[in-house]
Amino acid sequence: MYINNHSISPAKVVRGKNAWVKSLDLVTKLCKRPLIIGRSSSTRKIRSSFKKDLLLKGIQSISLELDHDCCELDIQKAHEVSRNNNCDGIIAAGGGKVLDTGKLIADLLDINCITVPLSASTCAGWTALSNIYTPDGKFVKDVTLKSCPNLLIFDHTIVRAAPPRTLASGIADAVAKWYESSLTSSASQDGFVQQAVQMARVLRDQLFLNGYEAFLNPLSNSWETVAEGCALTAGIIGGLGGSRCRTAAAHPIHNGLTQLTYTNKPLHGELVGFGLLVQLDLEEKNSNIQLPKQAKLQLLDFFSQLNLPVSVESICLGGKTSNELYKACKFACKYDSDIHQLPFPINENDLFEAIKNLQSTPISSKTIINNT
Repeated sequence: MYINNHSISPAKVVRGKNAWVKSLDLVTKLCKRPLIIGRSSSTRKIRSSFKKDLLLKGIQSISLELDHDCCELDIQKAHEVSRNNNCDGIIAAGGGKVLDTGKLIADLLDINCITVPLSASTCAGWTALSNIYTPDGKFVKDVTLKSCPNLLIFDHTIVRAAPPRTLASGIADAVAKWYESSLTSSASQDGFVQQAVQMARVLRDQLFLNGYEAFLNPLSNSWETVAEGCALTAGIIGGLGGSRCRTAAAHPIHNGLTQLTYTNKPLHGELVGFGLLVQLDLEEKNSNIQLPKQAKLQLLDFFSQLNLPVSVESICLGGKTSNELYKACKFACKYDSDIHQLPFPINENDLFEAIKNLQSTPISSKTIINNT
């Protein structure tokens, strides 16, 4: 009998309108001198308000603005600042890479971690996993952490104010859960994995039904369903399925495409969504059924409604040389890549051809990289 050590969820999750304010007593029980980390200048005002709110509760916090994506330089810097100031907790407030940085620092220092997603662009606020990048945003590796955060605060008031583009990115990332896990794990005999795969299917259906309205109207009921699906439910799926509920091609393709240089870099979910279309193209070529083709057409239509990139041009790859794209494909197909969980053999040549197949936009989607 095998033994699995699961980190399924944060110890506590507070969600809803004004969740941050309603969580202050919980925060004060977890830490007396936290380090608040963030990155974007556009969210600086939110982090400053957190600092003031904590001070009113008698909590003196330290602030640190990160310089890069979740990378060794920023991790070392935050680690040093936290130790030098005797911080007993981390409050990570931002997007996925900020949340990943906060989780990893708390894990290294063995102190409490509080995640406050400022958008619904990923489920990073939930998971016991951090993705490491280079200072210029190239994916390096993922790191499994000892546990999920001690507290996740998903404040609808704050997240509603995030750019619609971040929600669309989160939808693409969350939709991929079904298409990847069902391909690699549907035959698993592990009950948790089976349940995680079925949750991914239900989440996909909810996103298809409510995603467009949520994207258009952040005050709608659909927005709550979709935003929480992207930021919370997607995390539950990863927690239940764990390492046995692996990704397929979409996320490894994302990792490969981050190795390229962009003038306006796509968001995580935008690259994952594009990778998902490439995955379905690969499935179509390597199967005798029409399902992958039908799924790709459905996603092309859905992603186009959300202004997500669906072609080489709209993901800003049109100007890349064949040599550059080939290197990205080679990275995605490294020997230890999850892309090899596909039920058929794959190499960089196959992937390169599949990406080239998305060189023209089949539906009237828009280039969204500058659209915030």
